[in-house]
Amino acid sequence: MSGPCWYGRPRRIRRGAALTLFLAGVLAAGAATGTWDGAGDTAEPAAQGRPADDGAGSATAERAARAAARALADGKSGTQAADDVVSRSGDRWSAVYTPGEFADFQAQLDGSYVGVGLWVRQRDDGRIEVSRVQSGGPADRAGIAVGDRLDAVDGRPVQGRPVTETVGRLRGDGPDGAGAAPGTPVRLDLGRGARHWSATLHRTRQHTENVTVDRPAGGDGPTRIKITAFAKGTGAAVRRALRTAEVRDGLLLDLRGNTGGLVSEAVTTASDFLDGGLVATYDVHGSQRALYAQGVGDTRTPLVVLVDGGTMSAAELLSGALQDRGRAVLVGSPTFGKGSVQMPTRLPDGSVAELTVGHYRTPSGRAVDGAGITPDLIAPDHAEKRARTVLSGLGTGA
Repeated sequence: MSGPCWYGRPRRIRRGAALTLFLAGVLAAGAATGTWDGAGDTAEPAAQGRPADDGAGSATAERAARAAARALADGKSGTQAADDVVSRSGDRWSAVYTPGEFADFQAQLDGSYVGVGLWVRQRDDGRIEVSRVQSGGPADRAGIAVGDRLDAVDGRPVQGRPVTETVGRLRGDGPDGAGAAPGTPVRLDLGRGARHWSATLHRTRQHTENVTVDRPAGGDGPTRIKITAFAKGTGAAVRRALRTAEVRDGLLLDLRGNTGGLVSEAVTTASDFLDGGLVATYDVHGSQRALYAQGVGDTRTPLVVLVDGGTMSAAELLSGALQDRGRAVLVGSPTFGKGSVQMPTRLPDGSVAELTVGHYRTPSGRAVDGAGITPDLIAPDHAEKRARTVLSGLGTGA
């Protein structure tokens, strides 16, 4: 099996329940130093009906398959063989998947997952802290807040452990990578300043809302559309928001902390603001491909895009396209710099190894991987306030 796949967030050479994959060579997902107990992010290279694989990258797949076959012949399991492949590659974006992670992925495509509603990240000192809480989820109801420390899951310390391992514990993953059933308990040891406490939560099926709209009180001021990830339906949700928000004083498109997602949804979102034209190019072993906006979007409403160091991958693709095309002013901090294309290779038992085969560029030809997107106005502090000031100087879309 082969086919380049675009990922929504940075990865490490680890197995984890948040690492999931659509093995037809069209979609992929992953997690690393910033992740959560849910579906992770997904991405795809074949937006707007383009084929996922036209032969490019097959050599990498064949080499990976041969290496995995040798490991299997040595008596290793499929997952161990995949571990060997990615470990030898030296590829920072490589990943390994178990067969159970694929089964779990199908529900995640629709933004559905079983967990407690926590996003977690690893600090420089190895500690795990809460980076986001799902509104109305078990963690939210238990009073857990952003910035709280997560010290242990079911009595097992998490400091210094891979964050994907912590995510697996939160989800209750079994040996095959599949998550626990709704209703199962998990005990968390937490900290907030000098306070330490434990809470037993029961996992539920969560549904994520990746697009939220904040309309100004009284109708004065810009409307803010926040996109947390590019899951299925994100582009359509943004389009509905544009139709119903009655934007009068400009629009803030908030991509801060957006760890990426489906590239097709990022392209659809770009189409909401562009009148056709190029969104990005990507190469696979030197063969160039292109992604284009479709239809006629809103090209008149003044637009400012908020970005920061947590803006990754598909979110960088979108922000770079809007910047290069002169459609938006970017405000905030330089983005993460994840712009690579991965390809999965499935082993006989369903385990998967993935390696980088190419990179994408913005419409002007800027490379994103390792460089990120530099905002037009760098504002590490009070970015939203600065963005509103910028919008006030852009006039109206009437």
